[in-house]
Amino acid sequence: MKFALVNNIKSEATKGAIGICQCCGSPLIARCGTIKVNHWAHKGTPPCDTWWEPETEWHRSWKNNYPVEWQEVSLIDKNTSEKHIADIRTVHSLVIEFQHSHIDPMERSIRENFYQNMVWVVDGTRLKRDYIRFQKGTKYFRNTEKEGIFLIDYPEEVFSPNWLNSSVSVVFDFKGIETIADTSDKRNNLYCLFPVRLGRQAIIAEIPRKAFI
Repeated sequence: MKFALVNNIKSEATKGAIGICQCCGSPLIARCGTIKVNHWAHKGTPPCDTWWEPETEWHRSWKNNYPVEWQEVSLIDKNTSEKHIADIRTVHSLVIEFQHSHIDPMERSIRENFYQNMVWVVDGTRLKRDYIRFQKGTKYFRNTEKEGIFLIDYPEEVFSPNWLNSSVSVVFDFKGIETIADTSDKRNNLYCLFPVRLGRQAIIAEIPRKAFI
């Protein structure tokens, strides 16, 4: 986790610090090394949020685009008392989850059902073949009357099958933390796969990175 409560203040991990988990109230210790990004860890126990995953630099850089108060917000299902920590929850109650590692489609569906009003941002640089597939798949893009909106007959030729049946929008980031000097490079933009279909056609939006943020 990026944040813990230190003297009731939402704080980042610093060497030697002790904090409190905002989700379960357990003690947290700061992990500050040279290999992984600085983070908080539960002291002697597994993470209370079973959905927690070690964060990459990509994951952390995305979080940093948003106000601290939007980051790592603890949410609870009032019917089941199940708790999870959303990567981002905006003032409009939209949850943004950043996903770097592989996720099973069933697990993805469970998280979507929990958060409801959410969108995924997926690291498209994790597997080299993902961007190669996307590049080849752009030949299936069909222009619409709206600039930046495309229809695709064969979405399975463009995106990983793990995301094709998501019930919420999925935004693919093929740039990651790389710096690309060529402003015309398609990786500078984000690509949103909407959950709705027009017959067999998927709907894609090309979104400027800054506009999405």
